[in-house]
Amino acid sequence: FAGEVRAREESALSFRVGGKLIERRVDVGAHVDAGQVLAVLDPGDLEAQARAAQAQLVAAEAEYGRARADQLRFQKLAKDQLVSRSNLDAQDAAAKAAQEQVNSARANLLVARNQAAYSQLRAPSPGVIATRSAEAGQVVAAGQQVFALAADGVREVAFAVPEGAIATFKPGQEVQVELWSQPGKRWPGRVREVAPAADAASRTYAARVTVDAPPGTLELGQSARIYLPHDALGGMSVPLAAVQRAGNGTAVFVVDPKTSTLKLQPVQTGPFGQERVPVRGGLKPDDWVVAAGGHLLRVGQKVQAVDRDNRPVIR
Repeated sequence: FAGEVRAREESALSFRVGGKLIERRVDVGAHVDAGQVLAVLDPGDLEAQARAAQAQLVAAEAEYGRARADQLRFQKLAKDQLVSRSNLDAQDAAAKAAQEQVNSARANLLVARNQAAYSQLRAPSPGVIATRSAEAGQVVAAGQQVFALAADGVREVAFAVPEGAIATFKPGQEVQVELWSQPGKRWPGRVREVAPAADAASRTYAARVTVDAPPGTLELGQSARIYLPHDALGGMSVPLAAVQRAGNGTAVFVVDPKTSTLKLQPVQTGPFGQERVPVRGGLKPDDWVVAAGGHLLRVGQKVQAVDRDNRPVIR
């Protein structure tokens, strides 16, 4: 199975507010540290909103100061029974309302300052910029992806499992991993997760494998191959092109060694792989099976076995 080296943690980075992107500070492939500024939005409007919230807070505090002073005066007058109890209660309510206006204005200022700080997009953790989706001068919406970050740490191999082989892959399944750039060298691996549902377009199941390889062996984006152990595939197997439909089952064309004629032999197959199909029963290890072109043959037809160079093979 073909796969690709990926980071275990991959994050789509986006601004929490919308605006015009005025500065992009990193490129694809750059290594970044946690908290590093990656891109900046035009902060003009956000800073103006913060100043407006600050002014509202000052006005609310001034109003509260006046209401509080009136409240104290009414309390003194009430002691001398110069104002009614209802007037005092009204002044107490006005002072309390002014206090709540101050709290509200203070909260609005905090939100406005946070919004202004959100004009800078920072890396949540150390890692490598995997993709870039926006450029300086572009207007981006809140939540629109700007970068994809591959976090430092564990590297895995992501691959797709066809429907016919999904029963073979379970979390914890042992496999072997070979890098395309290092043919013949394999490392032990283990299936970490398998998607519970197939992709709607490809009809394959996304899976990930952790690899027991020395640090630095796996680089992001490298191509890799996932191999199942022989016992998982059952031992004997035939090419995909050898399998024919026979009623509700499957069969292969087998050459009769005595007469060199064909017979259609029913077989029990396992999960279909990308190139081969394991055979659970119906064949013997020394059977000669037609590997390709079975759709052009018929039962009882006389054939001659040839090798890859089209030379006759004598059995």
